[in-house]
Formats: sequence, C-alpha cells, structure tokens
Amino acid sequence: MAFQSLYRRYRPRRFGEVRGQDHVVRGLRNAVATGTVSHAYLFSGPRGTGKTSTARILAKALNCQAPVDGEPCCACPSCLAVEAGTSLDVSELDAASNNGVDAMRDLVARVALAGAGRTRLYILDEVHMLSAGASNALLKTLEEPPAHVVFVLATTDPQKVLPTIRSRTQAFEFRLLSAATLVEHLRWVVADAGLDVDDQAVELAVRRGQGSARDALSALEQIVAAGTTVDDDAVVEEMAEALCEGDTARALTAVATACGAGRDARHLAEALLAHLRDAFLSVVAPEVVSLPDAARERVADQGRRLGAPAAVRSLDAVGEALLAMRDAPDARVVLEVALVRATRPEADTSPAALLERIERLEQASRRGAPLTGTGGGSSAPPAVAPAGSAREAARQAVTAGGGRSAEVRSGAPAPAAPGEPPSRPALGAVRREQAPRSAPPPAPAASASPLPPPPPASPPPPPDLPAAGSGPLPTREELTLAWADHILGRLRPVAKGLFGAGRFAAVDDEAVTFALPTDAMRRKCESRRHEVEAALAAFLGRPARLRLTVDGPAAADFDVDVSESGAADVDLDELADVPPDGRSQLDRLSEVFPGAELVDDPRPGPDR
Repeated sequence: MAFQSLYRRYRPRRFGEVRGQDHVVRGLRNAVATGTVSHAYLFSGPRGTGKTSTARILAKALNCQAPVDGEPCCACPSCLAVEAGTSLDVSELDAASNNGVDAMRDLVARVALAGAGRTRLYILDEVHMLSAGASNALLKTLEEPPAHVVFVLATTDPQKVLPTIRSRTQAFEFRLLSAATLVEHLRWVVADAGLDVDDQAVELAVRRGQGSARDALSALEQIVAAGTTVDDDAVVEEMAEALCEGDTARALTAVATACGAGRDARHLAEALLAHLRDAFLSVVAPEVVSLPDAARERVADQGRRLGAPAAVRSLDAVGEALLAMRDAPDARVVLEVALVRATRPEADTSPAALLERIERLEQASRRGAPLTGTGGGSSAPPAVAPAGSAREAARQAVTAGGGRSAEVRSGAPAPAAPGEPPSRPALGAVRREQAPRSAPPPAPAASASPLPPPPPASPPPPPDLPAAGSGPLPTREELTLAWADHILGRLRPVAKGLFGAGRFAAVDDEAVTFALPTDAMRRKCESRRHEVEAALAAFLGRPARLRLTVDGPAAADFDVDVSESGAADVDLDELADVPPDGRSQLDRLSEVFPGAELVDDPRPGPDR
C-alpha cells in the first residue's frame, strides 16, 4: 500500500472523532438522528480545522445503512465507498479552479440526476472564490434543490461569500484547536502509529500548527522524517530575549544568524510579531494564548520582563516594519531598524517611546534607585543618568526626544532635591496660580431704590509696592509673550493706548525696563506707570517696579511735550458715535466739489 500522510491516515471517520468542534458536530448529529437535515450548509473557519472531513462524515451519515444516533457505522458499503472516494453520492468541486458560470451551469444540470443512495451531497470547497456570475447562477438551485440533494459550502473567508448565498444556508463556524487539544491528539497519533518522538517534538509540532490539526500533523511528520528536533523558533526566542534585556547587539546578531541560515526577513518578522503577541497576551489574558504549558510559561516570563508599554511599542515597531518591507529594497535592513527602535527608546522619537521613558524615570524616582536598562530589562547601560533629582532626569529624557521640559508643560515646577537651589517658576505656573486672584468680585445685591451712578474717579495714587526681591522676575522674552495676551488687556483704555506703543527692553533684579518711542510719551506714561505696575503685580504674583526709558537716541528729535499742547486726557469709554448722515453719496460729493457736473447717474430705475 502506498504511503499516506498522517493527516490523511488519521482523518476523523465519525462525528465523535472530530476534535475541538463540539458545537458543530452536536448540531449535525442531532439533525441526522431526527431527520431534520437542511438542504444547504456553510462551513467556515481557518484551514485544517475539519470542514471537509465533517462534510464527508455528514455524507456517510445520510447514506449509512445502519446509523446509530446520527453516527455512521463506517462498515457498510456506502460508508466505505465515501472513505475510499469512489462513492457516486458525494461530489466534491474545487470552486477556486471551477469558478466560472459554465462550471455552475454544469453542476446545476447534474443536480437533477439521482445517485445510488438516498441522498446526494455536493461539497464546494473555497466557495468564496466563485465569480459573481457563478454565484448568481447557483442561487436558484441552492434555494430550492431537489429533495435528494444537500449542498455543503466550505470557505476560509466567509466575508467574501455573497449575502444572498449565506442567507440560503445554515452557517457553522469552525474554530482553531486549543494547544491542550492538539497535544492530546498528537500524543494519541504518536502512540497509535508507533512513532519514536519525545514530548519536545510534540510541543514543537503544536507551536508550528498554531491551532490547525492538519498543520500540526504535517509538522510532526516532518520532525519524524528528519529524525531530530530542529527548532527554527529558537532565533525568535533569542530576539525576544534581546528585546527584554534591551540588548541591541544581541537582537541584530540573531537576525544575522537567521538570515545566514536562509530565513527570509519577512517571515522572521511575522514570527517575531506572533511571539510578541503571545508574550503580551500571556500577561493580560492568558486564556487566549494557544501554546503548550511549558511554552506559555516562557512567553509569560518574557511578557512580564518586557512590560506592557515596551511590548506594545515593540509590536507597533515590528508591524510598521512589515508594512515598510513591501517597498523596501532590503527587507532585512527594515527589520534591523525596527529592532534598534524597540531596544533603544532614546533612538525612537515617537510619543510611545517618550512615554515609556518618562514612566521608567518615575518608577526609578519612587524606588530611589538608579535607572538601568533601555528596553524593559536591567542589564543594559542606563539610557538617561540621573542629575541629582527626578526633575532633572525627566527634563533630559524629554529634551532628548525633541520635546520641551516636562515641568514647563505641566505648568508647575518640580520639587527641588535637597541642596539644589530653587529654580525660577515657569510663567504658565504663575499664571494658573494667580488666576483666582484676578477673578471679578461678586456683584452686589440689588437694592430697593436705584442709586445714581458714581462720578468718574480720578486715577488712584501709586500703591506702595513692597521691596523687590521676593523671587526672580521672568525674562524679557516671557514678559513680551504675556504682555499682549494678558497684561495689556487689564489696563484702562487711556493707559492701554499710551503703553501699547512701547516694549520691554530689559529685566534685572530691581525693575523692569519699558522703552517708549519718544520722551514726550515717556513723560505722559509716567503718570500712568502705577497702573502697569499693578497689572504686572497681579499677573506675576509679586511686586514689579517699572522703569520707563526712551527707545533709541534719535527719539530726542521728536521731543514734543504733549502735556503742554493743551490736550486733555480722553476717556475712550465716554466717547459717543457720530450721528448718522441721511444724505446720499452724490449729495455729499456735490458739497465737497462745488460746480461738478453729473455725467452718468448710476442709480437704477426710470426716474434716476
């Protein structure tokens, strides 16, 4: 007898032998036992999960001469003919190669012919490959086939099957087998076939199968033929360990070793992506990881050492590398760059890398221990050396990635370490601290009789400012940024108009120098200086003296004393609008230009 592959020799013969698909075989067995078999079924699921084998078991059960509780006997001539592939009652059609309208017409023409048994079953594999015309040609027959005909449509991509076909069938979804189910099945096959393999070979075949019984049996057969266990996944384990330790050289060496042995960089990246996914899920959701117990413990340990932020960032880096490999001239270089980014967060400027670095700095500062490691482990050199305080280390980490200081973004200075001089507070922090002080006071309650409006008050006298020195003043650049947005708007209209033409020239420990265009304007602003000082004090939260100067040496040429010209202070709030002028534009032009002659009247209408 010719040699048969393991997945063909150990194909299930009854519903009870189908592994991991109890929800499917229970419904089919009950339908056969009660005589309520549908005219069409849709079997969907990944490869190697038993779709075609279940369809053949259904064909045996429908034509078996002595079925028992919906199970075929597997001993009568009909069952043996189905197993041998010589039964006239079972017709298998590959829809991937027979996907045209002519193939469906031929199938529809043969449906009316009776078979040798009670039921004739048609199996259409990969039905999603049918063209639109072929699918439409099958619709009517699929909806109302002859009484002796049952259709079984099998597909690995049910989303591509037309909704009109899915609505005419009973859909059963096949699932990937769990690691425990595959280990039990492969050990039974090894014992029944008398194979000389150990548990390590069985676990390797289960990992390669990835939930597919056919793939696992094929991998086991390959291991038996080789006579030894060659674990091609060892290089993936090595790369995962390099990511856990943050060892860039180790990761690149593993890639070089694998590519030197003939491994394709894309397949290597896909294997690493699947391994990192298992490592991440083994920590957050262990029940969804389809691996043997020993392998699950290994990847769980790697997931814990790698950490959730580093695992997600590594998954993202390898996934982006797989997309970039499509157009890359050398896929190996793309994979190596992704591994460098994953093992060295300081070489990655993405927000995820910066967030991971800041989180590690915060953890190190809470523990009071020096920061080590760059990729989640503890053996690599420190990414950022502490500079006396957690605040300085965080500033270095964010600045290295191209961002601003963490304390400036947060709006409040970080606490200084013992022995470190206090730093100048950020401008935003002072602004938020003093925001409640500038809130308007609550309005007084309305009285019974309205009071007359108070007379205009004269400018308040300059307040007695306390001595300067309660902390350093902001820089000139910071005051310039806050001047137009916050301080100038707090002044009265007259002071706003006078000081709006000036600028901050310098800032020292004693006062703020404010330069004006002319000396006459400087003298005019001197009477309003106390208003600006009050606005600065309210904004900065500390007194600030204002020193008025003239901007440039040529300003003396325009020394015109505005106060002596008879001009009085104008309160912009008391100004009124000019009354409207009811005359037309032509009337006003005629008044300005007496003796002018109207050549063309642009006004519409016959009476213009």
